[in-house]
Amino acid sequence: MNKKKVSLPLQIGIALVLGILVGFACGAMGDTGKSFTAAYLKPFGDIFVNLLKFIVVPVVLLSMIDGILSMGDMKKVGSVGIKTVGYFLVTTAIACIIGLVFANIFAGAGFFPDLSQELGAAEYTPKEFKGFMSVLVDIFPSNMWSSFVNANMLQVIVVSLFFGGSIMVAGERGKLCRDIVSSFYAVIEKLMEFVISLSPIGVFTYMAWVTATQGAEILGSLALVIGCAYLGYIVHAVVVYSLSAQVFAGMNPIKFFKSAFAAMMFAFTSTSSAATLPVSKECARELGAKDDIAAFVLPLGSTINMDGTAIYQCVATVFIASCANIHLTIGQMVIVVVTATLASIGTAGVSGAGMIMLAMVLETLGIPVAYIGLIVAVDRIFDMGRTCLNVTGDIACSLCVSKWEGKKVRS
Repeated sequence: MNKKKVSLPLQIGIALVLGILVGFACGAMGDTGKSFTAAYLKPFGDIFVNLLKFIVVPVVLLSMIDGILSMGDMKKVGSVGIKTVGYFLVTTAIACIIGLVFANIFAGAGFFPDLSQELGAAEYTPKEFKGFMSVLVDIFPSNMWSSFVNANMLQVIVVSLFFGGSIMVAGERGKLCRDIVSSFYAVIEKLMEFVISLSPIGVFTYMAWVTATQGAEILGSLALVIGCAYLGYIVHAVVVYSLSAQVFAGMNPIKFFKSAFAAMMFAFTSTSSAATLPVSKECARELGAKDDIAAFVLPLGSTINMDGTAIYQCVATVFIASCANIHLTIGQMVIVVVTATLASIGTAGVSGAGMIMLAMVLETLGIPVAYIGLIVAVDRIFDMGRTCLNVTGDIACSLCVSKWEGKKVRS
C-alpha cells in the first residue's frame, strides 16, 4: 500500500503548533525549561538557518542570472524591473499609511501608556546612516567576492544583473557561460529541496525557544502595541496583497494564502526574507508565477520590499513618541511615510534589520533614539510578523508581474 505523504505546509503547521505547546510547557518550568530550549532546541534551529544562509547567495546569484537569460532580451528585464519596483513602492507607501492610521487610533484611545518607568530605556546604538547617495554608491561593489562573503544582497543583485545582461548580449560567444549557469543552478535547486525538507525541524525548535523565553512575560505590558502592528500586518495582507493578486492575476484569495502558507510560516519563524527565498520560489511556482519572472522578482523583493518593516516603523514610532510624551504633527507623519518608504528599500532581508531603520526614522523626527529600548526586548515578535508580510508581498508581486507580462506578450 502506498502511504500518503504529509505535505510540507501541513508539516510546518504541525511543527508550529507543537513548538508553541512545547515552548509554553518549558516556560512554565521556569529558568530550567528556558535554559533547555536555549541550549538544546535553539541550536538545531540555528543549524537550519545557517544552511539556508549558506545557499542564499548562490540561489540569488544563479536564479537571477538564469531568470534574466530566460527572458531572452534586455527590454523584458527592464519591463519586469520597472513593474516590480513600482509595485513595491506603491504597496510600501500604503503600508506606511495603514501603520500610521492604526497607531494613531490606538494612541488616541489611550492604549499606548508611558512604559518608561516599568521598562526603562535600554541603551541602543544604531549603525550610522551616511545618507542616500552613500547607500547608492555602496550598491555597486568594488570587489565581487567580498559581496558574496558578506552576503550584501543589493550588491549580489547588481552583480547578477551585470553578468546576466552581459551573457545575453554576448550571444553565441556567451553560450558556454549560459550552460554553466544553467548546470550550476540545477545543482543548487536540488540542494534547496534538501534544505527545505528540513524546515519543520527549524520551525519547531525556533518556535519552542521563542515561546519559552519571550512568550508570556513579554506579551504582558506590550501586548497592545504588538497587537496594533499585527492588525496592520493582517489588514495589509488581506486588503492589499490578496486584492492585488485577485484583481491583477485573477487569483482566489483563499487559494493564494493556502499556497503561500509554507513560505509565510517559515518567514514567520526564521525572521529572514532572504533565508525564505527557496520556499518562496516553490510557493510562487505552485501559484502559477512564471519561473523566470519569479527568479527575478523574489530575490529583488527580499531586499527592497519591506512593507512589514514599514508598518512596524510607523507603529513603533508613534508608540515611542507617546511613551516619550511627544505628539507627532501631520507634517511629521508625512515625513514618517516618506522616510519609512525609502528606508525600507535599504533594509536587508535578515533578522533584526528593521531596528536599524527605525533608529533612522526616530533621528529624522528628533525623537530620542534611547527610547527604542522600550521595544528591543520584543523586536523578535515584531520581526516575525513583518517578515511574514514581506514574503507574502514578494509572492503576490511575482504573480501580478507574471500576469502583466503575459498580457503584454499576447497583445
